Amino acid sequence: MSAAPLPKGFLAESLGRIQPSPTIAASQKARDLIAAGRDVLSLGVGEPDHDTPENIKDAAIAAIRRGETKYTAVEGIPELRKAIALKFKRENALDYALAQTFVSPGGKAIVFNALMATVNPGDEVIVPAPYWVSYPDIVLLAGGKPVLPETRLEDGFKLRPDALAQAITPKTKWLILNQPCNPTGACYTEDELKALGEVLMKHPQVWVLTDDMYEHLVYEGFRFRTIAAVVPALYERTLTMNGVSKAYAMTGWRIGYCGGPEPLIKAMAKLQSQSASNASSISQWAAVEALTGPQDFIPRFQKVFEERRDLVVSMLNQCRGIACAKPEGAFYVYPSIAPLIGKRAPSGRTIATDEDFVTELLECEGVAAVHGAAFGLSPFFRVSYATSTAKLEEACRRIQRFCGELR
Repeated sequence: MSAAPLPKGFLAESLGRIQPSPTIAASQKARDLIAAGRDVLSLGVGEPDHDTPENIKDAAIAAIRRGETKYTAVEGIPELRKAIALKFKRENALDYALAQTFVSPGGKAIVFNALMATVNPGDEVIVPAPYWVSYPDIVLLAGGKPVLPETRLEDGFKLRPDALAQAITPKTKWLILNQPCNPTGACYTEDELKALGEVLMKHPQVWVLTDDMYEHLVYEGFRFRTIAAVVPALYERTLTMNGVSKAYAMTGWRIGYCGGPEPLIKAMAKLQSQSASNASSISQWAAVEALTGPQDFIPRFQKVFEERRDLVVSMLNQCRGIACAKPEGAFYVYPSIAPLIGKRAPSGRTIATDEDFVTELLECEGVAAVHGAAFGLSPFFRVSYATSTAKLEEACRRIQRFCGELR
């Protein structure tokens, strides 16, 4: 029995401003094909393939047995907020009082709460492209205008100070700075952050939301720094966001956190009190263990991902028509396919866009990736190397074959 359509005008107009997440859609399509019996290798999912460490799972089980299964304070349990403040001090040289910390059900909820609590119609939010797919849509949902300065492959996909300066107007309220970046893996050096900070200091109305979710996944000795620590004068207008999803292999636990000015934290809590109320109590206790327990597995995770990065970069650069930069962090590469636009696929269809490329790649070779237009910069595509080495090798061989057959 088919569902009847909703009455005209029933849905909120704001929903018309946004699209479903392309990365979630790509991952779901791959899962559906696998369930239907197709031989599909998914390189679209943005989550570690490692299991959550045992001590963290044990902490969650212990919390259940203690009866920690009730509502918590909207901002999070005090034990986790204390752990967050200690983490920021220990690893980022940032001092946040307990009242300056906040916990949400996932990092996306931090971005959502911050923007919904601050963005008015007409406010502009600078989101360097390529960007994580949700940033512009959350800005649009809040009634704001995303401003999307494009970064360049030759600059390592990093926002240049002159491009930032050109993007700022009197209406600019936020700059969203994600590093290591999803989808490119780009990281900013201390000097590069200082250069951006010099621009921001000339525009006191612009706040910074720094998304540091991939902080611990950096390679070859790269030293991660966050902008509020590098440019202390920006501390009072910076929201520093992080979470346990990537470094601790806890994507499904849904815990994001942040530190920032207390009035902003209170505004975010006010909003969350009328939406999710609080993050899962059990997940919060697991996150306490993640942040305060042994950290020795993180270098092991880093080493595995670095080896996979090197493998994927090498094999993709052997593909006809692909140029793949070596990123400093995260677990993605963002290869250019510019020479392949206009080629004809084995199906006979023309590759007119990067979306055509990933569609034909999935149909012809059973490799699922995400097209660059979803991240705001074409013609590229995103590959996640957060899967086994054997699967990555096979997937890259299929991509090599596919590219070789384009005419």
